[in-house]
Amino acid sequence: MKFSSPEKQLEVIKRGTEEIISEEELLAKFKKSIERGVPLRIKAGFDPTAPDLHLGHCILLKKLRDFQDLGHAVIFLIGDFTAMIGDPSGRTETRPPLTEEEVAANAKTYERQVFKILRKDRTEVVFNSSWLKRMNAVELLRLASLENVARMLERDDFHKRYTSGVPITIKEFLYPLIQAYDSASIKADVELGGTDQKFNILLGRAVQRYFSQEPQVAVFLPILEGLDGVKKMSKSLGNYIAVEDSPEDIYGKVMSVSDALMWRYYELLSSRSQEEITNMKAGHPMDAKKALAFEIASWFHGLNSAAIAQMDFELKFSEREFPEDAREITLDRKNGTTILDLVVLSSDRVKSRGEAKRLIEQGGVNVDGEKITDPRALVPQKELLKIKIGKREFVKVRIN
Repeated sequence: MKFSSPEKQLEVIKRGTEEIISEEELLAKFKKSIERGVPLRIKAGFDPTAPDLHLGHCILLKKLRDFQDLGHAVIFLIGDFTAMIGDPSGRTETRPPLTEEEVAANAKTYERQVFKILRKDRTEVVFNSSWLKRMNAVELLRLASLENVARMLERDDFHKRYTSGVPITIKEFLYPLIQAYDSASIKADVELGGTDQKFNILLGRAVQRYFSQEPQVAVFLPILEGLDGVKKMSKSLGNYIAVEDSPEDIYGKVMSVSDALMWRYYELLSSRSQEEITNMKAGHPMDAKKALAFEIASWFHGLNSAAIAQMDFELKFSEREFPEDAREITLDRKNGTTILDLVVLSSDRVKSRGEAKRLIEQGGVNVDGEKITDPRALVPQKELLKIKIGKREFVKVRIN
């Protein structure tokens, strides 16, 4: 295969990344790869601590696919051994240990899910137990001598736990060293990970130098916020979209995110060009959200399934637009003549005129199927109004 120029490859890889350590080293590796006609070995490790991969994992998988499309080889490392230790990154307490049976079952689902994104012909799936189970006590002690306790305690997660008196096990100290040893074992040229993996991946560079290897380049990707828009997407928090969710669930979950989070998902997950995304921002947010939901659903289930999911969503949405059992109230017209008055008087959820005004201006109020964005607009001259306030409040208002 003919490789793109080093500069073009670097441009592709930089999109959507948080940090590369270092860009100069990666450019040099691309040049060397072209000169030798040998693809780079791109490592990404996944501990099978739960059976579902979700969109947060897909940011990393998409970047691996970028490397594959540029002609490089991906080493998809399943950390079946390290999963039994538990990655302490970002943790405020020790992870509960997993059994070998639990890890094996989860790992099997990973192998099935990743090929929704990665190319099989350029992916090597490896399990770190294949070399770590053979490690003897002497080798483990030699590895442990490569880092000191003071440096470990500089890690933000360990530092917080240490200063607050939360226990840290020696086993957890070994985790980053063992992850780093994985890089030396497979002779990785590049390792990808989230920004929360920075300590571990940079330690991999140091361990590779110890074994007289050229250190891997570290490519860090952003952490994706979950459906709540606040916390990291996580199965344990229930704010995730799983790779193996049904197309209807994927479509519906994407449609539930806020407009601001939608653009974050576009930036990190969409295959659209930056120019396309910029143009979409000039249009209506609902149209952009439907396009994103369709793109992600089709990504995992194909165009036909995504189209069915879209029709299903629109049918359900229209059916619940004005539910028959919606709350009904009666208002005197003299108590309020503007849409702002109407929302304040009829809503159980909106607590102030300021909040009502913002909701109206952001397009969150519909009256008889029409979106009203002017708080000063006059209330229609009708006896019965059907009002949708926000995403979930429906009110029938009778006007005297």
